[in-house]
Amino acid sequence: MVIKEMKNKEISSISGNIKKIAGIDPILTASVILLNLMGLVSIRSITEITGSSGILVRQAAGSVIGIILMIALSLVDTEKITRYWKIYYAVTVISLLAVLIFGSSGGGARRWISVAGLTFQPSELAKILLILFYSEYIIEMKGKFARPLVYVFCTLLILPPFFMILKEPDLSTGIMVFLIFCVIVFVAGIDYKIVAGAAAAAVPAAFIIIYLSVIGDMPFLGDYQRQRILAWLHPEDYAASTAYQTMNSMTAIGSGRLIGKGLHVDESSTLLGTGFISESQTDFIFAVIGEQLGFLGCCIMIILISVIAVRCYMIASKSSSIRDRIIAAGMASWIGFQSYVNIGVATGLLPNTGIPLPFVSYGLTSLLCLYCGLGLVQSINLKNDLKTASEHTVNRGREQ
Repeated sequence: MVIKEMKNKEISSISGNIKKIAGIDPILTASVILLNLMGLVSIRSITEITGSSGILVRQAAGSVIGIILMIALSLVDTEKITRYWKIYYAVTVISLLAVLIFGSSGGGARRWISVAGLTFQPSELAKILLILFYSEYIIEMKGKFARPLVYVFCTLLILPPFFMILKEPDLSTGIMVFLIFCVIVFVAGIDYKIVAGAAAAAVPAAFIIIYLSVIGDMPFLGDYQRQRILAWLHPEDYAASTAYQTMNSMTAIGSGRLIGKGLHVDESSTLLGTGFISESQTDFIFAVIGEQLGFLGCCIMIILISVIAVRCYMIASKSSSIRDRIIAAGMASWIGFQSYVNIGVATGLLPNTGIPLPFVSYGLTSLLCLYCGLGLVQSINLKNDLKTASEHTVNRGREQ
């Protein structure tokens, strides 16, 4: 009898999980998978030139693992994940510190670390871990301190990871982490007057930084960062050096015209084929898509990214939990801001800075962390749906 009851519970649990999986947001899921597939198609074209088929295999395997992780995490309550918030912050700080001490170097930066033969990028891992950390930390602190003090503590805690990322050096990821943090504290309920004041101060500050960079009197920026700003303002003067990547990227995107040159790589007629698109599998993969799939392909990609970010924001807005709102809005800002920066660099709208295009660029750390984050967003969406269904049931009961 006991065995029979246990079997019935197991069957009921499995049945419940299947129903949950069937209830995940179809628009969000389809958009993510389609975006990921576009990235895999572009990486395949790149491997035809470089001959490094290994990156395609690894990215494809990472995509499959990522989808499985997303589905698995959609079945887990976010409260069970965020209860380890102290560990998340400790892992973030320790891993970033480990990079500075004995991390792997590449392209003039120290951003990677190897553990048991596996190489990963802690700064990408930091994004999801900090989102999870703040989703619980703010709730804990609000019950103990006045609201202004909570935000002071939040700001003090973001500074160690932020400055360690800058030290790698990785200014673009540091800025991205800080932007995600700003969205988190806004969603958590910071006074809109503070947000308006910060925005009002940020605009003139940006112009001052650009001006000081031009006249060569900006001590907080490295020489290579100043060169990138100058190359962004006057690309024709740096066409053979700092602006080389960006100008070739814009040429490739423009050469794709409306429908692109196709997926088959012809060395004589494509910039990808001739090797003029640098970092084509990571920072400038949008240029590959523009050349191969044209304006329409670029529009489809931007629409998919926008749909993912908007759906995450919509899920955040429907949630009654601060924890869930922070997670969903944090993921939306991560995907949205990072995509804007990557595409902005590839099209010359922003200074050249190395940052991957979410779900598209090659990079397993970023890909898996993004899928895990969206798995939690799916979990929040399922929770919202259950709450809505419960409210409808209660209302029907009252009407009857």
